[in-house]
Amino acid sequence: MAYQKVNADQRAPGHSQYLDNDDLQATALDLEWDMEQELEEPGFDRFQLDGAENQNLGNSETGDLDLDSIQPATSPKGRFQRLQEDSDYVSRYPRTTPKNSYCNIFRFSKIFCTLTLLFILGIVIGYYAHTKCPSQDPSPRMSDPQLYQDILKEIKAEDIKKLFRHLIQLSKSEDDTEFAEKLKVQWTSHGLEEVQLFNYSVLLSLPGSSPNTVTLKDSSQCFYPNGQPCDQEPRKDPSQGLLYSYAAYSARGTLEAEVIDVRYGTVEDVSRVRVMKNVTNRIALLKLGKLPLLYKLSLLEKAGFGGVLLYVDPCDLPKTTNLSHGPFMVSLNPGGDPSTPGYPSIDESSRESRSDLTRLLVQPISASLAAELFALPKERYQTDTCRPLQLSHDEIRIVTMKVQTVTEYKTLTNVVAYLKGASFPDRYIIVGSHHHSPYGYSGQEWASGTAIITAFIQALMLKVKRGWRPDRTIILCSWGGTTFGNIGSYEWAEDFKKVLQKNVVAYVSLHNPIKGNSSLHPIASPSLQQLVAEKKDFNCSWKTKCPEGNLSSVQMQGDGDFFINHLGTPSLQVVYEDLKALEGPSFLSEALFPVLAAEIEELDPFFNLHETVAKLSGEVILQIANDPVLPFNALDIALEVQNSLKGDQPHMFQLLEMASRLRDSAELFQSDEMRPANDPKERAPIRVRMLNDILQDLEKNFLVQQVPPGFYRNILYRLDEKTHQFSILHEAWEHEKLHLSNETLQAALSKVLNSINSAQVYLKAGLDVFESGLLGKN
Repeated sequence: MAYQKVNADQRAPGHSQYLDNDDLQATALDLEWDMEQELEEPGFDRFQLDGAENQNLGNSETGDLDLDSIQPATSPKGRFQRLQEDSDYVSRYPRTTPKNSYCNIFRFSKIFCTLTLLFILGIVIGYYAHTKCPSQDPSPRMSDPQLYQDILKEIKAEDIKKLFRHLIQLSKSEDDTEFAEKLKVQWTSHGLEEVQLFNYSVLLSLPGSSPNTVTLKDSSQCFYPNGQPCDQEPRKDPSQGLLYSYAAYSARGTLEAEVIDVRYGTVEDVSRVRVMKNVTNRIALLKLGKLPLLYKLSLLEKAGFGGVLLYVDPCDLPKTTNLSHGPFMVSLNPGGDPSTPGYPSIDESSRESRSDLTRLLVQPISASLAAELFALPKERYQTDTCRPLQLSHDEIRIVTMKVQTVTEYKTLTNVVAYLKGASFPDRYIIVGSHHHSPYGYSGQEWASGTAIITAFIQALMLKVKRGWRPDRTIILCSWGGTTFGNIGSYEWAEDFKKVLQKNVVAYVSLHNPIKGNSSLHPIASPSLQQLVAEKKDFNCSWKTKCPEGNLSSVQMQGDGDFFINHLGTPSLQVVYEDLKALEGPSFLSEALFPVLAAEIEELDPFFNLHETVAKLSGEVILQIANDPVLPFNALDIALEVQNSLKGDQPHMFQLLEMASRLRDSAELFQSDEMRPANDPKERAPIRVRMLNDILQDLEKNFLVQQVPPGFYRNILYRLDEKTHQFSILHEAWEHEKLHLSNETLQAALSKVLNSINSAQVYLKAGLDVFESGLLGKN
């Protein structure tokens, strides 16, 4: 701090002779000495005195004085202490001050008064700041792992268990909005100040007044979807499975036709069947799995089928799961309100008449009903070797399927809470779970994700109440209408699409996190995989193991769909599964079996798995929200692209060449920009913001316009763990092998090539901007 003093040797013209005597000069020097000591006393260094003193000494009364910087000095006693100890101090100078000495005394008086006022003001400010402002935590760098652990240690398995059971009780409400209001109250009680409800009136496909049926023509025997004969009183169970075993947005009506087994409904399966039989207006017997259901239905519809009986082969399920008699629900909705495609269902929106999203009659049935209808051998269940269900091509089975669902407009509600960021409030990390739907499907597995996100809020707000805030804004969401096709998240994202396109940084999904108890299975976009891999040593509960996760970029279920496929947002989902489920066919999770709370507690009785998912997801959220440089890896995207082009297929040379250029640009970007940005000594705030913008939007280059139904528009995500090629190329090669036409393949190759080229140009343009910025400074 630069202090200013008046040099006693220099006198202004016109000074009185009384100011020249030695005694007064000594007095002035003593006063000056004491003022220096006073300024050095504790408490004064917190004030900005330069401006105050310069303002006083620079006025018309003191403008004739020369000012120098005071050097640090020490004095045995402060001025106020000396005046109190020396009783003769006043009487030593009893003479009356001459008139022309008033100016000098007035100057010193002003300085003295100014310092006194500043001292008193400092005491007042310090007092109120100490008593009224929230206590601030020591402010380590926000990326400090210790800060994250302080937050995450507050997440406890027992608390999640209590929240889980409480949510199950709240869900007994028959109205979606009523439950959402109760959840809002709970989140607000933890300290969140901004929690909002968003209501959308959407078209839902609901069960009819009685269950759908399947009737054998030969015996005229009628069955419900779970295999129970229609002439028996329907079994009552908590899940109301009979009523809710249906395909949402299926065509409605009655169809009598021959059943043809198409197995998994792949391009090869459908082509083989069409060679052997006339499939027009026939009913396909279809296994769920291997490919997206919407894609397989599109193949069957194009082939000319009129109906589909859908089931899950018991051989594809873990041995610990017995769902052979279980009815289930599927949704044929690719996403959002079908009556407002591409725009939100807000008041005054125009509505399209799209109650049926396919002309096929689709009905899910249990595996036991499939075996009963088609006289399949029952000894399969009496041996250790599981034999897949398969209908002989020589047998002819004619059935009548009756689908009587109804469509109705209902109000769905999203609960959205905001924790504003301190440094970058315009950058969002979105964390999403979903709540139960009172319409149709009545599973309770949603409570796991909602309990985890509520526990995270509770731990987060304990730190916020002590004065901490994340650098970026965290948006916490509980979506409605997920089982009907992620409707709630789609409508909200369409509502705020323009804002989200610019501001959303990442999406972390907590959709159905406990599907088993043997394997941790994180799914992440390529740019986030390194961050997730680094968290394999995160703090787990001592009561449970922390197995290494099988990390991949595959299509995931849940409300991350819009953010991945329409916004190109880096996304993450952490799930516990059974090892057998990972080994079996993919996309079995499209079948929604009603899972009750008791079953979830049986899988995780101490809720240690819930705690593991909460802490792993929470640490990733905190790091994305607080790291100065977003913890995304551009080079991993380039490596994923190269890995997706492996194989001996033709037409690959140009793609591999373009992928090599993308990798070169990514490596240069990583070394020249990412490395210095992550070094606090070299970090420049403006360049960091530019760098983060590039990292945030890099995945958008891999969004393609047209893909087969059920496939991701973000081509960085593969179909499953076993398929390493780009999904649209894999599908196109299958078509080419069967139809001897490369039109579909050429279109797919062009989409992939343009995506890779777009990403390479994007990275290079970013490097050019940084280079131009450096030249401009030089």
